[in-house]
Amino acid sequence: MIAYLNGDITYKTPTYIYVDCHGVGYHVNISLNTYAKLENLQKIKILTYLNVKEDEQTLFGFFDDDERSLFILLISVSGVGVNTARIILSYMTPDEVRTAIIHENAVSLGKVKGIGPKTAKRIILDLKDKVIKESGSDHVILVGPETASIRSEALSALIALGFPKPVVEKQIKTVMEKNPNTDQVEDLIKQVLKQMS
Repeated sequence: MIAYLNGDITYKTPTYIYVDCHGVGYHVNISLNTYAKLENLQKIKILTYLNVKEDEQTLFGFFDDDERSLFILLISVSGVGVNTARIILSYMTPDEVRTAIIHENAVSLGKVKGIGPKTAKRIILDLKDKVIKESGSDHVILVGPETASIRSEALSALIALGFPKPVVEKQIKTVMEKNPNTDQVEDLIKQVLKQMS
Protein backbone atom coordinates (compact mmCIF):
# COMPACT_ATOMS: atom_id res chain seq x y z
CA MET A 1 0.00 0.00 0.00
CA ILE A 2 1.34 3.44 -0.93
CA ALA A 3 0.40 5.75 1.97
CA TYR A 4 1.51 9.03 0.39
CA LEU A 5 3.73 10.63 -2.25
CA ASN A 6 6.05 13.52 -1.53
CA GLY A 7 7.42 15.32 -4.58
CA ASP A 8 6.96 17.82 -7.41
CA ILE A 9 3.75 18.19 -9.38
CA THR A 10 4.91 18.02 -13.00
CA TYR A 11 1.49 17.96 -14.66
CA LYS A 12 -1.87 19.07 -13.36
CA THR A 13 -5.50 18.76 -14.46
CA PRO A 14 -8.73 18.95 -12.41
CA THR A 15 -8.99 15.14 -12.48
CA TYR A 16 -5.40 13.91 -12.18
CA ILE A 17 -1.84 15.01 -11.52
CA TYR A 18 1.65 13.62 -12.14
CA VAL A 19 3.86 13.58 -9.06
CA ASP A 20 7.62 13.17 -9.56
CA CYS A 21 9.24 11.30 -6.66
CA HIS A 22 13.00 10.92 -7.19
CA GLY A 23 12.66 10.56 -10.95
CA VAL A 24 9.60 8.29 -10.93
CA GLY A 25 6.37 9.90 -12.17
CA TYR A 26 3.12 8.74 -10.57
CA HIS A 27 -0.28 9.25 -12.22
CA VAL A 28 -2.61 10.21 -9.36
CA ASN A 29 -6.37 10.55 -9.82
CA ILE A 30 -7.88 13.37 -7.75
CA SER A 31 -11.25 14.96 -6.94
CA LEU A 32 -12.12 18.58 -7.73
CA ASN A 33 -12.03 19.17 -3.98
CA THR A 34 -8.34 18.18 -3.83
CA TYR A 35 -7.58 20.03 -7.07
CA ALA A 36 -8.89 23.30 -5.58
CA LYS A 37 -6.44 22.92 -2.69
CA LEU A 38 -3.35 22.04 -4.74
CA GLU A 39 -4.07 24.19 -7.82
CA ASN A 40 -1.37 26.73 -6.92
CA LEU A 41 1.19 24.31 -5.48
CA GLN A 42 4.31 22.94 -7.17
CA LYS A 43 5.44 20.59 -4.40
CA ILE A 44 3.09 18.32 -2.49
CA LYS A 45 2.75 15.57 0.05
CA ILE A 46 -0.39 13.88 -1.19
CA LEU A 47 -2.12 11.07 0.70
CA THR A 48 -3.01 8.13 -1.52
CA TYR A 49 -5.20 5.07 -1.91
CA LEU A 50 -4.09 2.27 -4.25
CA ASN A 51 -6.98 0.49 -5.97
CA VAL A 52 -5.93 -2.94 -7.23
CA LYS A 53 -7.91 -4.88 -9.85
CA GLU A 54 -6.93 -7.97 -11.82
CA ASP A 55 -5.98 -5.93 -14.86
CA GLU A 56 -4.90 -2.57 -13.40
CA GLN A 57 -3.64 -0.62 -10.41
CA THR A 58 -4.97 2.91 -9.96
CA LEU A 59 -3.69 5.52 -7.53
CA PHE A 60 -6.08 8.06 -5.99
CA GLY A 61 -4.77 11.13 -4.18
CA PHE A 62 -6.19 13.31 -1.41
CA PHE A 63 -5.06 16.63 -0.02
CA ASP A 64 -5.94 15.59 3.55
CA ASP A 65 -6.94 12.56 5.56
CA ASP A 66 -10.46 13.94 6.03
CA GLU A 67 -11.19 13.31 2.36
CA ARG A 68 -9.25 10.03 2.13
CA SER A 69 -11.04 8.46 5.10
CA LEU A 70 -14.43 9.44 3.63
CA PHE A 71 -13.41 8.03 0.23
CA ILE A 72 -12.54 4.69 1.87
CA LEU A 73 -15.90 4.66 3.68
CA LEU A 74 -17.77 5.41 0.43
CA ILE A 75 -16.15 2.58 -1.54
CA SER A 76 -17.08 0.15 1.23
CA VAL A 77 -20.72 0.60 0.17
CA SER A 78 -21.99 -1.97 -2.32
CA GLY A 79 -22.46 -0.32 -5.72
CA VAL A 80 -20.06 2.57 -5.04
CA GLY A 81 -16.77 2.14 -6.90
CA VAL A 82 -13.66 4.29 -6.77
CA ASN A 83 -14.74 6.52 -9.66
CA THR A 84 -18.20 7.07 -8.20
CA ALA A 85 -16.66 7.98 -4.83
CA ARG A 86 -14.36 10.45 -6.59
CA ILE A 87 -17.33 12.02 -8.41
CA ILE A 88 -19.18 12.41 -5.08
CA LEU A 89 -16.12 14.16 -3.60
CA SER A 90 -15.88 16.39 -6.68
CA TYR A 91 -19.53 17.42 -6.48
CA MET A 92 -19.62 17.92 -2.70
CA THR A 93 -17.06 18.76 -0.02
CA PRO A 94 -16.35 16.06 2.59
CA ASP A 95 -18.33 18.13 5.13
CA GLU A 96 -21.32 18.30 2.77
CA VAL A 97 -21.20 14.54 2.15
CA ARG A 98 -21.07 13.78 5.87
CA THR A 99 -23.91 16.23 6.53
CA ALA A 100 -26.09 14.61 3.86
CA ILE A 101 -25.40 11.16 5.35
CA ILE A 102 -25.99 12.22 8.98
CA HIS A 103 -29.24 14.03 8.13
CA GLU A 104 -30.36 11.28 5.73
CA ASN A 105 -30.53 13.75 2.86
CA ALA A 106 -30.81 11.28 -0.03
CA VAL A 107 -31.88 14.12 -2.36
CA SER A 108 -28.47 15.85 -2.05
CA LEU A 109 -26.57 12.63 -2.69
CA GLY A 110 -28.95 11.72 -5.51
CA LYS A 111 -27.99 14.90 -7.40
CA VAL A 112 -24.50 13.48 -7.96
CA LYS A 113 -24.02 11.99 -11.43
CA GLY A 114 -24.17 8.20 -11.25
CA ILE A 115 -25.93 8.09 -7.87
CA GLY A 116 -29.56 7.00 -8.08
CA PRO A 117 -32.07 7.10 -5.21
CA LYS A 118 -31.35 3.47 -4.23
CA THR A 119 -27.59 4.02 -4.03
CA ALA A 120 -28.07 7.27 -2.09
CA LYS A 121 -30.23 5.44 0.47
CA ARG A 122 -27.73 2.58 0.68
CA ILE A 123 -24.87 5.04 1.36
CA ILE A 124 -26.91 6.61 4.18
CA LEU A 125 -27.95 3.25 5.63
CA ASP A 126 -24.42 1.80 5.55
CA LEU A 127 -22.48 4.86 6.65
CA LYS A 128 -24.60 6.99 8.98
CA ASP A 129 -23.40 5.38 12.23
CA LYS A 130 -19.79 5.23 11.02
CA VAL A 131 -19.79 8.89 9.97
CA ILE A 132 -21.33 10.04 13.26
CA LYS A 133 -18.78 7.99 15.20
CA GLU A 134 -15.89 9.29 13.06
CA SER A 135 -17.03 12.93 13.01
CA GLY A 136 -18.04 13.30 16.63
CA SER A 137 -20.97 15.61 17.31
CA ASP A 138 -19.60 18.67 15.44
CA HIS A 139 -21.21 17.98 12.09
CA VAL A 140 -24.51 16.98 13.65
CA ILE A 141 -24.82 20.19 15.65
CA LEU A 142 -23.37 22.56 13.11
CA VAL A 143 -25.12 21.64 9.92
CA GLY A 144 -28.77 20.86 9.31
CA PRO A 145 -30.16 20.31 5.79
CA GLU A 146 -31.25 23.98 5.55
CA THR A 147 -27.86 25.19 6.79
CA ALA A 148 -26.08 22.98 4.24
CA SER A 149 -28.06 24.70 1.46
CA ILE A 150 -27.23 28.18 2.84
CA ARG A 151 -23.54 27.27 3.11
CA SER A 152 -23.53 25.92 -0.44
CA GLU A 153 -25.18 29.07 -1.87
CA ALA A 154 -22.82 31.36 0.05
CA LEU A 155 -19.83 29.33 -1.13
CA SER A 156 -20.92 29.59 -4.79
CA ALA A 157 -21.53 33.34 -4.47
CA LEU A 158 -18.15 34.04 -2.85
CA ILE A 159 -16.29 31.90 -5.41
CA ALA A 160 -18.09 33.86 -8.15
CA LEU A 161 -16.76 37.03 -6.52
CA GLY A 162 -13.25 35.69 -7.03
CA PHE A 163 -12.35 34.31 -3.60
CA PRO A 164 -10.48 30.96 -3.53
CA LYS A 165 -12.69 28.00 -2.57
CA PRO A 166 -10.48 26.56 0.24
CA VAL A 167 -10.29 29.98 1.96
CA VAL A 168 -14.03 30.56 1.63
CA GLU A 169 -14.89 27.08 2.97
CA LYS A 170 -12.74 27.69 6.04
CA GLN A 171 -14.25 31.15 6.66
CA ILE A 172 -17.83 29.86 6.27
CA LYS A 173 -17.13 27.07 8.74
CA THR A 174 -15.71 29.58 11.26
CA VAL A 175 -18.71 31.91 10.89
CA MET A 176 -21.19 29.03 11.29
CA GLU A 177 -19.41 27.82 14.41
CA LYS A 178 -19.68 31.30 15.95
CA ASN A 179 -23.24 31.91 14.68
CA PRO A 180 -24.98 28.53 14.19
CA ASN A 181 -28.38 30.24 13.92
CA THR A 182 -27.50 32.14 10.72
CA ASP A 183 -30.33 31.29 8.32
CA GLN A 184 -29.97 33.85 5.52
CA VAL A 185 -27.47 33.51 2.67
CA GLU A 186 -26.93 37.29 2.58
CA ASP A 187 -26.13 37.40 6.31
CA LEU A 188 -23.65 34.56 5.99
CA ILE A 189 -21.90 36.23 3.03
CA LYS A 190 -21.70 39.56 4.88
CA GLN A 191 -20.23 37.90 7.98
CA VAL A 192 -17.65 36.03 5.90
CA LEU A 193 -16.64 39.21 4.06
CA LYS A 194 -16.36 41.10 7.35
CA GLN A 195 -14.20 38.32 8.79
CA MET A 196 -11.92 38.31 5.73
CA SER A 197 -11.43 42.11 5.65
